[in-house]
Amino acid sequence: MSVKRLSRWLVFLFLMVSAPVYAVPEIQHWVSPQGGRVYFVPTEGLPLLDVQVVFDAGSARDGEQFGLAALTSGMLDTGAGDWDADAIAQRLENIGASLSTGVSRDSAWLSLRSLTHPEKLAVALETAREILSRPRFDKNDFEREKNRTLLGIKQRGEDPGELVEIAFFQALYGNHPYAHPQEGFAETVAPLTREDLVDFHKRYYVASNAIVVIVGEAKRAEAETIAEKLLSGLQKGAAPAVLSAPAPLQSTEIIKQHFPSEQTHVRAGVLGMTATDPDYFPLYVGNHVLGGSGLVSRISKEVREKRGLSYSAYSYFMPLRELGPFQMGLQTRNDQAEEALRVALDAIRNFAANGPTEEELEAAKKNILGGFVLRLDSNRKLAQQVAIIALYNRPLDYLATFTEKVKAVTREDIKRAFRTRIDPGKIRTVLVGGGAK
Repeated sequence: MSVKRLSRWLVFLFLMVSAPVYAVPEIQHWVSPQGGRVYFVPTEGLPLLDVQVVFDAGSARDGEQFGLAALTSGMLDTGAGDWDADAIAQRLENIGASLSTGVSRDSAWLSLRSLTHPEKLAVALETAREILSRPRFDKNDFEREKNRTLLGIKQRGEDPGELVEIAFFQALYGNHPYAHPQEGFAETVAPLTREDLVDFHKRYYVASNAIVVIVGEAKRAEAETIAEKLLSGLQKGAAPAVLSAPAPLQSTEIIKQHFPSEQTHVRAGVLGMTATDPDYFPLYVGNHVLGGSGLVSRISKEVREKRGLSYSAYSYFMPLRELGPFQMGLQTRNDQAEEALRVALDAIRNFAANGPTEEELEAAKKNILGGFVLRLDSNRKLAQQVAIIALYNRPLDYLATFTEKVKAVTREDIKRAFRTRIDPGKIRTVLVGGGAK
């Protein structure tokens, strides 16, 4: 064995052995004077802070104006207070800081990374505060960003991989706020006005709807000051109403959309689980065996290894505030689409009925625990994990107890959880491509 290969093998063994006993930092939590929830993890070794400010302002809050949340989030850093986009970029570049915004179905966020040097950090926090509390939504910038969004939506219509994802969510969620894509549709984005963004920002970007996550080299008192500075420009406001639950699926359904392509994209699944589901760990570990572990997963072996029907086939749960989807996906030659779908669905039905073998379960646990440390090996990754915990009100010891909860999962736990969630009589299937006829 070469020295290079030996080194890689030793690193792998180290991760496999050390991950289960990785010391997870404690998450400190409090409510700021403005009413925002704050989550703080002090770390040592690097003079850096990673900060995320998260709002319940994702696309599920669009109402009938699909694409409104994404366009609002995307315009935050195009101008704020006295600064245009160039001035904001210059301020951040001068101090070596970085800032970005984003949106999902459940949330919108601003991420900030800065050095802890007092003067540089002060500039970074001031810039972020202005972006959050005083976005300009300049009319010319708005028209440019809207046109860019419309162009992206048009290009999306030329990608069967995008189309199958949109159709799948519509098949699962019907009229629920999760049904539409985050960017919206051309017919919903085109009528949006600058005033729509101003109103959305005023309603959802408020302190009572904010979560502040701080990870890095700081003391508790410093973290309290940072959170207060970030939220100081926001109105107190109020948290939005709870989302409605998606309507239960009553039957199976197959949807086919012909697209002139050499390959057919396939999605199939059901309503799966919430982020705080009591069966989260049995479903998570079970799916690692079924379709979440790459080429060694059940679905991949049946579809790819045994029959060569697809280069890859997978499945995963997407836990959300309300029931997120369980979905299987693959891409295959048009003339093999029906067979590949049948094989994948058979693998799902078999697993839902019988669960994993003991060997598969133990291998899945080792793989999950071996990779756990890699999910927390930087301040940025840790901040992302803490933000998810905060957004979904998971227990503060979620990361600290992750290893023991994975270890505790049994075959019977997985069989029970999958039997109650994966009903073969309610699977929704979508095919988009040349084989969808």
